[in-house]
This record gives sequence, C-alpha cells and structure tokens, in this order.
Amino acid sequence: MQEVNKEKVLVVFSGGQDSTTCLYWAKKHFKEVHALTFRYGQKHMQEVDVARSIAQKAGVDWDVMDVSFISKIGTSSLTDASIEMDQVKPADSFPNTFVPGRNMFFLGIAAVYARERGINHMVTGVSQTDFSGYPDCRDAFIKSLNVTLNLAMDEQFVIHTPLMWIDKCETWAMADRLGVLDIVRNETLTCYNGVKGDGCGHCPACRLRREGLEKYLAEKHTHTNF
Repeated sequence: MQEVNKEKVLVVFSGGQDSTTCLYWAKKHFKEVHALTFRYGQKHMQEVDVARSIAQKAGVDWDVMDVSFISKIGTSSLTDASIEMDQVKPADSFPNTFVPGRNMFFLGIAAVYARERGINHMVTGVSQTDFSGYPDCRDAFIKSLNVTLNLAMDEQFVIHTPLMWIDKCETWAMADRLGVLDIVRNETLTCYNGVKGDGCGHCPACRLRREGLEKYLAEKHTHTNF
C-alpha cells in the first residue's frame, strides 16, 4: 500500500468531474488538503457554489479568487455569451471553448497562494488523453510550467496530474475506487451550459462525460457478471 504523503497539498478546483476526482485523490495521498477555485469570468458562475459545496462535504479548506481579467484579455465561448460554442473540434485548431492562458494563470497564481501557506504540492485535473486539443492541458506544458515556477520563486513545487494519461472512462473508474462515484456523478458541474450532474447532455463536455460513464458502467457490469 502506498504511504500517505504527510505534506500539505493545494488542489486547483472547479467543482467539475475531473477536479473533484483529483480532490478526493489528494485526500487519499495527503494529510492536509486545500482547494482553490477561480472566478475567471465564466458564464456559469454557479460552478463556484458547486465547488464550495463539494469542498465543504469533503472537509477540506476552500478559497475562491477573482481572476476575471482572464476573460477580458482573451476570447472564449465559455466567457463570452455572444460566441456560439463549437460543438465539435475544428479540423485545424482547438475548439473555441479554449480559454487562452487559463491554466497558466491558474497554476501561477495557485503557486504564489501555496507558497504563502507553506505548500509545495499542487494538483490539477488536466488530461492529455481527453484534452480536445487544448495546448495548456498537455504534459509538456505542465512540466515546463513546473520548472518555470520553481525558478521564478526559488521553490520546489511539484504539480501532480493524476488524470494526465487516462481517459474519461478511467477517470470514472478512479472516482469509483475512491468511493465517490455518486458524488462525482450527481453533485459536480462539468456542463458548458451550467447544468449540474449529468448536465444538458449535448454540449461537448457532457458528451465526453456521458460516453466515459456509459463505457465504465458497461465494463463494470461485464466484470461483475463474469
């Protein structure tokens, strides 16, 4: 059995499927878990309330920070209601749901926040497997930023990415192993249209989430009956 890391950890936490799974992963591996949520000008601010509620239920320290300048310097259909959301990934680019600089800003600010609290470990729920082409979800970016943050503050930060190499089906499996499948399914907000739980059912985030869940439940049923 893997030994629990006795140090503190900060989870970049949106209240969605991925970051909630990471929150409970962090609770398993660290003694003291902190969660930081960002208001970045997203159209559906209820995700902040969802994040607060899940963090309270998980018994972790929670904070929220306003970084709405992100929505003012870049363009995204997640922050600008006048832009029609891409339903499929364009052939030659990433979808317009990409928020330029979001993960760079989130992790940079999180690192300063962590440093002030004596925290060296951070967790983010990015994945290169189901990343829709977002450049700031790639492993190379996270590793590069980790080095940059250490150089910038002369610290030894470690950015953990438990979901980096797994798909949505495997993310559901992780939530189940952590004993929080029902919480992740019913209480998180992943939907781009702001619908909690299983969501609207038709936006790209909901489709990816649903396909992963259906695949996992089918595999689990097969193994149970084998």
